[in-house]
Amino acid sequence: MVIDQESSPIDLAVVLSSKERDFIICRNGEQVKGSSITGKIVGLYFSGSWCGPCRQFTPKLVEAYDSLYPKGEFEIVFVSSDKDNESFNEYFGKMPWLAVPFSDAEARKNLKQLFKVRAIPHLVILDGTGRVLSNEGVKCIKNFGHEAYPFTSERVDYLRQEEEKAKENQSLRSLLVYASRDFLISNEEIKISVSELEGKTVCLYFAMSTHRRCKSFTLKLAEAYEKLKQKNFEIVLISMDEKYEDFKKSFEAMPWLALPFKDESCERLVRYFEHKLLPQLVIISPDGKTLQQNAVKLVEEYGDEAFPFTQEKLVTLANLKKKKLEAQTLESILVTADRDFVISNEGLKVPVSKLMGRNILLYFAASWSLPSREFLPKIVTAYQEIKKNDANFEVIFISSDHDEPSFNNIFSSMPWLALPFDDERKAFLSRRFNIVGIPVAIAIGPSGCTVNTQVRQLLETHGAGAYPFTEEHIKNLQQQLDKNTTGWPKKGRDEIHNEHELALIHQQVYLCSGCKEMGYGWAFFCKRCNYRLHPKCAPKQEEMNRISV
Repeated sequence: MVIDQESSPIDLAVVLSSKERDFIICRNGEQVKGSSITGKIVGLYFSGSWCGPCRQFTPKLVEAYDSLYPKGEFEIVFVSSDKDNESFNEYFGKMPWLAVPFSDAEARKNLKQLFKVRAIPHLVILDGTGRVLSNEGVKCIKNFGHEAYPFTSERVDYLRQEEEKAKENQSLRSLLVYASRDFLISNEEIKISVSELEGKTVCLYFAMSTHRRCKSFTLKLAEAYEKLKQKNFEIVLISMDEKYEDFKKSFEAMPWLALPFKDESCERLVRYFEHKLLPQLVIISPDGKTLQQNAVKLVEEYGDEAFPFTQEKLVTLANLKKKKLEAQTLESILVTADRDFVISNEGLKVPVSKLMGRNILLYFAASWSLPSREFLPKIVTAYQEIKKNDANFEVIFISSDHDEPSFNNIFSSMPWLALPFDDERKAFLSRRFNIVGIPVAIAIGPSGCTVNTQVRQLLETHGAGAYPFTEEHIKNLQQQLDKNTTGWPKKGRDEIHNEHELALIHQQVYLCSGCKEMGYGWAFFCKRCNYRLHPKCAPKQEEMNRISV
């Protein structure tokens, strides 16, 4: 059957049935005539129990369906992508709507082809005449829930316009009051009126209790909250937890307020603030306007000093940071009240004072990190070469290992120094240098100032030749590399890769297809095959010309 679904109405009673079957089923197995949904707005829900995104979306669709079903004008029909009848029954058993029988594989296949289903979950919305209203039902439900009904483009456009108006007229009440609920809850389940927060700086904290980074950030946020709670400051948790038990357990340890678990406003605020990463900390000013879309890094770096999170305050903090960096010494970043030493892999304590005036590399890595393990031989080789020419060069390993045996195991293979395992200075240094992924290598000059934060990349491409990692030295390396290209052919062929011509182009960092080492600056490149050849691996000019002929 070929139907132009964009212009022709579809007879659902026909497409949902087959020669042997004129019914669809309820989850209890009861048969319902396909004609019974004629005239209704119908959602065809293509989904499968094995699909993670489907499992996440189905509860949201159930919520919308439960709100709309009493109207008597809306129905959903499940079209399964499950692999066996047992999985279908288990999944369909949690759905309050109808379904095409699992046994009719041909009908399910035809429906997927008819509505051009390429991925699941997929929700097609049809009006009472059988015309397709939307192929983006999943997005409609995610964004607007039951409010998207009757799912026309006009309705969706109206809701989007209302959201834009809400942003223009944003207030604390427009954000936190929803329908008949005008309160928040404490961890003792006491209801707190939203009006009690008006005139305060309010943080909306989007978090999930099982998320590793949320766990660590919550501790940092709690420290700041303890100092700020007397300054017209409040935090409201917007929980992303799926289970009430997880929400309850984590919220009990939080000293601030929250939206009720699974409140409809949670999804609305996620969309409203274009939430993408966890954790997210939105700052709302005393006048109800958004000050910061995500202040997590501000709190991690400055703690309570970031208050009141205004642009003026951020400028002040940036200037202070700049002065601190200019005045930075090795002692200021490595010495605390009770720690003024690093250790050798033999367990000996080395006073930080003995490292003053040296070129130091802070090396952030961990044994569980594959990139760290792959990079370790390269930095060891570079260290040994640099050390031959400059005995005052040193590396300090800063571990992200989860346990001490793992730390000891990897540190034993390193010829340099380290902070002791689980040292409190690690957290400070990670914040100071904004360490997100590992491995990372930070160069500190003899004066204690930061010289370069991209040393890993420099060692990957230049090896020990990148030392002492200063901007001037790297610039000279680049100029020398550019100078060396003067006599190189602009185009040519390689004996190994001679089917296409190679063009000389500038590249930042790449893997040479010849020697399998990292390259930097220039490469002979074949766009068709993504083949890159380091100039030192390429034939001489006359050879490339000969191969080209």
